[in-house]
Amino acid sequence: MKKSVKLLWIVFGGGVTLFLVLILLINLRIIGHMPSIEELENPRTALASTVYAEDGTIMGKYLQVDRSNIDYKDISKNVINALLATEDRRFYDHSGIDAKGTLAIPFYLMVGKKRGSSTISQQLALNLQQDGEGKQRSRNTFVRAFQKLSEWVIAIKLERNFTKEEILTLYLNTVAFGDNVYGIENGARTFFSKEPSRLSIEEAAVLVGMLKGVTQYNPRRNPQMSRDRRNTVIENMVDEGYITRAEGDAAKNKPIVLRYNKLDHNKGLAPYFREVLRGELKAWCKDHKKADGTEYNLYRDGLKIYTTINPRMQIYAEQAVARHLKDLQKSFYAQSNIKSGKVWDKRQSDLNRFMKDSERYRQMKEDEASDEDIEKAFNTPTKMQVFAWRSFTDPEMNEIDTVMTPMDSIRYSRAVLQAGFMAMDPESGEVKAWVGGPDFRYFKNDHVIRTQRQVGSTFKPFLYCFALMNGIGPNTMLPNEPVTIGNWTLSRNSEGSVGGSISMAGALAKSLNLVSAYLIKQMTAKAFADFANSKIGFSKKIDPYPSIALGTSELSLYDMLRAYTMFPARGVITKPIYITRIEDRNGNILETFVPEKREVISENDSYTMVKMMEGVTQSGGTGARLRFRYNIPGEIGGKTGTTNDNTDGWFIGYTPQILAGSWVGCENNYLRFNTTAMGQGANTGLPIWALFMQKVYADKTLGIDPKSTFPIPANLRNDLYFNYESNVQPGAEAEDVGNGAASDYETIDLRDYGEPVQETTPPAKDTQKGKEKKKEDEKERNPKALMPKPIKNN
Repeated sequence: MKKSVKLLWIVFGGGVTLFLVLILLINLRIIGHMPSIEELENPRTALASTVYAEDGTIMGKYLQVDRSNIDYKDISKNVINALLATEDRRFYDHSGIDAKGTLAIPFYLMVGKKRGSSTISQQLALNLQQDGEGKQRSRNTFVRAFQKLSEWVIAIKLERNFTKEEILTLYLNTVAFGDNVYGIENGARTFFSKEPSRLSIEEAAVLVGMLKGVTQYNPRRNPQMSRDRRNTVIENMVDEGYITRAEGDAAKNKPIVLRYNKLDHNKGLAPYFREVLRGELKAWCKDHKKADGTEYNLYRDGLKIYTTINPRMQIYAEQAVARHLKDLQKSFYAQSNIKSGKVWDKRQSDLNRFMKDSERYRQMKEDEASDEDIEKAFNTPTKMQVFAWRSFTDPEMNEIDTVMTPMDSIRYSRAVLQAGFMAMDPESGEVKAWVGGPDFRYFKNDHVIRTQRQVGSTFKPFLYCFALMNGIGPNTMLPNEPVTIGNWTLSRNSEGSVGGSISMAGALAKSLNLVSAYLIKQMTAKAFADFANSKIGFSKKIDPYPSIALGTSELSLYDMLRAYTMFPARGVITKPIYITRIEDRNGNILETFVPEKREVISENDSYTMVKMMEGVTQSGGTGARLRFRYNIPGEIGGKTGTTNDNTDGWFIGYTPQILAGSWVGCENNYLRFNTTAMGQGANTGLPIWALFMQKVYADKTLGIDPKSTFPIPANLRNDLYFNYESNVQPGAEAEDVGNGAASDYETIDLRDYGEPVQETTPPAKDTQKGKEKKKEDEKERNPKALMPKPIKNN
């Protein structure tokens, strides 16, 4: 044998030996990472966790990659046929490696052509490695050759452990379609808003065509290239006999009709709610372990989170907030100090802080820009997109292109009115709707649970309830007189009225501050604070200042609604619940959730409070416009609230079936309405509640009946009569205008805080004899105010 031939055989034999040794080492998991048999039998691709509404609607996902799994039977045959015809025509004939295709590669390279030889099984092997280890297809020839060897071994193992249908399904569940979308189900829903079982020939061909290049053949970015590639796939299907020539020609002549609808965290149903939920779920994942002892991963483990959110109510809530804020914002921007920018004259330090919190500032700092350059950039007109109300039904319209300085954009966005709204079932505690602000794309701060603001007169029902529990009846006449506690004096109501008397029910309906101050003086601030802390149990301590009678405590809307459940729920406080259960990717229940309930007042007292709070929505009450302007029918209890200088506007209301509340204000408390007519809770918070309930009552499928009534306790007489009248001078019927601050009650004379309501016609003059008779009748019907017994503190 010639020396050259012998050398050739040695090289060839050495190469084969090296090849076999490498294969053996890879298979034995000595070099590289080879998935175990258990991992191949139970592949765990990264799955997005999905949030479901109460009817099964997908609200959104928590993801690093947008992926979900689907069964083979739920995939259109058009997809399978297009895939086999284009990616692996001998799929059913090989065992993971296509020998013919692999041997043909050198000949294609010799003539200057590229030819892919990876089978579907090999491509799946690479996808699994990308999921498990983050490996990407290497551009280095030697590294890529080693990757190929790993893919061959894994492909063969896949073929031994799975059926062909299972391999196709697993492949289609792991393949990328661009735009951070993975899996055929998400591809179909994202590009065509369809389930994958309903994809047509041409739609399936578009998606399969993208597998060659998810960016190059993306129909949204490159429609013509995508169409050409689609037609190539259709031609392949004709060549392989999956469809007829006539079907192929018809499909190729059709345009690509996209219905692009990609879920992201800024869009979809209830984005503020989902962001709050994200934080809670991440904490849940840390506290719960999988069978192997590791923590759950919200972004990779495909958890299924089932919530109580009602999609229809959520949409009605979002529209109610948007519709009202859209109109209210016009008035706010037209306000002289906002329009001229005068409100910022002494706020330069705040503006500097807002600037430093901005993404633009952080980016310029990272780029090592000087302070002078940053200041110049923030005062130079720039093209930008900003939020602006254009539609309350289509959020996409509320984004405009404009030119302004970045500093002006800060002033502009800070003056955008914010809002929080939540609706729930007071009996079950199930949250049905949650709106944390005007638009999550631009304003991330949630105003339902994460924002705490002074609650104003919405806190008064707790004081009146405490008075009721201490022997003061709804018809007990109370003085509307100046009150002195310690070193401060409240000398009049906000609108200037003082003098006379009024029933406790009437004082609550008209929200008279003098009466509230009188009540807390009788019962003491400490006793009332103890009741609020120990019995109601707010999330933060209520300090025992007299000012809490008027609502100076800062609480969240969520906290207030939790406490309000005790009125319509017969004395039982129910903690709001918004998750019903959490499942793993296979549908195994990991945890179920039930509401926390606690009885705090008697059923009789809760019903009495309900009837008293109905006076708020009747003629003369602070929420009367609920009836005469919005025509909301049925039994409704509630309370308006307005804080000092019209900073915060509130309304919390309930029917026998639903409890909801709203807050309106700006992020900064010095940005507020200049007039009570515009800034009071009846004009800011109440309309959102009313617009929501109009939609809810109109939608009969929700089962919310305006004719439903509050159940009367069995041991309570059903002929309760409430006297909302008074001998207070006309003008005391006014709406909420403020509550002051805690310090006000220690140092100054409070004269400018209260809640005006709609004026009513003054009573007709009586004859002397009639007056005497009326006094006697009132004496019998309305007992004098009772001094409560001292409350012992344990």
